[in-house]
Amino acid sequence: MRAIDEYIASFDEDPGYLNWAAFGPLSPAARAALVSDAELLATGRPEGIAATAGRTTEAQTAVAGLLGSRPDEVTVHPSSTHALQQALAGLDGAVIASAAEFPSVTITLERAAAASGGRLAPRWIVPAGTRVTADAVAEALDPAATALVVSHVDFRSGYRADLAGIREVLGEDRLLLVDAVQSFGVVDEDWAVADVVVGHGYKWLRAGRGTGFARFTDRARERIRPVLSGRIATAAASLPADVLPDPALSAQAYAVSAPDPFAAGRLAAGAAEIQAVGVGAVAERLSRNVDALLAIADRHGVDVVSAREPAQRAGIVVLAPADPQALGDALAAAGIQVTVRSGAVRVAPHAGTTAETLGLFDAALAGAREFTRS
Repeated sequence: MRAIDEYIASFDEDPGYLNWAAFGPLSPAARAALVSDAELLATGRPEGIAATAGRTTEAQTAVAGLLGSRPDEVTVHPSSTHALQQALAGLDGAVIASAAEFPSVTITLERAAAASGGRLAPRWIVPAGTRVTADAVAEALDPAATALVVSHVDFRSGYRADLAGIREVLGEDRLLLVDAVQSFGVVDEDWAVADVVVGHGYKWLRAGRGTGFARFTDRARERIRPVLSGRIATAAASLPADVLPDPALSAQAYAVSAPDPFAAGRLAAGAAEIQAVGVGAVAERLSRNVDALLAIADRHGVDVVSAREPAQRAGIVVLAPADPQALGDALAAAGIQVTVRSGAVRVAPHAGTTAETLGLFDAALAGAREFTRS
């Protein structure tokens, strides 16, 4: 059996699950890692404690493999918001961001600016349709702008930002910070164009909550102060008691405390699983399922407001029916899990979404015609 087929066969969520952009049911590999580490920590034996402590290094290595980076550029965090806090708290100047970003970006940036003593200021933009394009960024640039923070895939519109185009507009003098929660592991992206990448394994990696991470390039470390640092973030070789050592000479400088080994083990399992298959293969299967959902929506006359072009999308399809809540209720009654938000219905398959689930969605739309047409 090919690696991609083995990966697809590992999906065992309930039929009708089309809500991967909200939460990813845990994979068998993540569940096995959790049980294994729980057994190791059940006895108190030093070798068990040491083995689980090594999960952080495993997670850093696996995530770095997907990013095409060095493991020492990667840190593990409780969430992507924690990781963003590390990045934004240490910045100076004007940081560009869309006012329509997910709150983990907008609130974190605003709070970091409020605590900066005037060193940091948000520069809010309102791009058309919540799509942060290179042109929208270019209009906001001036000498005071030092960085842009952007979601790789917008949670509302499903639009995938052109990171290479944005990097070209920003130039090399400004930092590009990317929230990759809605794309990491399922979009074949050149992450080298970004200076900071943050993500979370609880959606597309199928690793569960607590599995946040960040990558800080050498250039990012030169410009972002390690403000929110803890005892494991120093250059000291052992416990830094009775001294105040310098920050670590790696991305570890942006860490607070030792990560939860259960979370790190699940993150390592989820990332390693996709690395073994290849992001390109996963992305191709996901794209097929998105195409299938688009065809179903078109067949039933449901307006689609998310991007259709493969280069501008990931795994989110956004429907704009006549009555979004009524359609959402009808889908739920038919056993279809989606998200209804902001006057739209967000549908999100994964690479392993089955023909059975697509068929259930097709039948549910057929039975809800009075709610679908605008």
